[in-house]
Amino acid sequence: MASASWAAPTTFAPALAWGLGRIKAAPLPVRTLPRRVLLRAASESAMVAGDTLLGLYEEERLGLPQYAGEESDEETYWETLDADLRYWTRSLRPVQWYPGHIAKTEKELKEQLRLMDVVIEIRDARIPLSTSHPKMDSWLGNRRRIIVLNREDMISTEDRNAWATYFANQGTKVVFANGQLGMGTMKLGRMAKSVASGVNTKRKEKGLLPRPVRAGIVGYPNVGKSSLINRLLKRRMCPAAPRPGVTRELKWVRFGTDLELLDSPGILPMRISDQTAAIKLAICDDIGERSYDFPDVAAILVQMLIRHPAVGSEAFRRRYKIDVDNDCGKMFVTKLSILLFNGDTNQAAFRILSDYRKGKFGWVALERPPA
Repeated sequence: MASASWAAPTTFAPALAWGLGRIKAAPLPVRTLPRRVLLRAASESAMVAGDTLLGLYEEERLGLPQYAGEESDEETYWETLDADLRYWTRSLRPVQWYPGHIAKTEKELKEQLRLMDVVIEIRDARIPLSTSHPKMDSWLGNRRRIIVLNREDMISTEDRNAWATYFANQGTKVVFANGQLGMGTMKLGRMAKSVASGVNTKRKEKGLLPRPVRAGIVGYPNVGKSSLINRLLKRRMCPAAPRPGVTRELKWVRFGTDLELLDSPGILPMRISDQTAAIKLAICDDIGERSYDFPDVAAILVQMLIRHPAVGSEAFRRRYKIDVDNDCGKMFVTKLSILLFNGDTNQAAFRILSDYRKGKFGWVALERPPA
């Protein structure tokens, strides 16, 4: 009687599943699917492997194993993140969004900026660099500026301290705020009046009557400009909703007798050249949903968070009861879609993005100050 023996499957797909399956056993009792099913589903969602996220991540998994078997500390994570993002996004469809009203708004805003005593630039505290318009410095010139990092409740204390130190070293006035709850709004009002206090001093010297300080509120779409104004005024004066593109025209509103605020629609560059910043805008819902593919963006978010020292792959296992195979974000989105959404990767991707935006992985920023 011939002795029992095992042999590799002869066809390609089972052979691949057989070979990968023998490399590493799942360390936790999580839900699994046959690997050939996952590979088939992922392949069916990608027509040309070389130009797709799946192909990109498979190349990374096979050719760049610098993360395998080792935990990068916090400093290393932030040092290598931008390089990783550039690598992951190089073969993706570019994220671009420039609705027609933005061009008109940009022209009108530049005209109004000449009338401003102080400009209040609202940024997303999770991505302060990516939500800064590249032309803002040239538009403002020597005008006084206050930077507001909105959604401070969505970042950690360590993130907050790092950005506070960074802006203090630059000599830039910064306010951390939560436009939904009104935190930081009164401080912002006092700071705006203080920064522009010299306006009426000069008017008095010229024999002119004092006038309200004019402050312009500018920033990217959906960073919370209108919500912040409504909280500051303690009444709903500006339309606000948790999606980009709600405010579509400039609007002056008065705060008391000595401060006027200009609410403006979100402004973006006509073309976003930095696609690592564009991906972060998509993750944080600071750009229109039609500008990006949900599965692509969610897969990159998975890749970012499983490497994040405060999150890690264990957070995904606990939340979804699914293993993160070979640190591959695309594979994880595919697995989640099959297990929970009948193979719909868009729904699976939306769930992952929504969970991050709701703090289900903890409140963590996606940027830290440059070294």
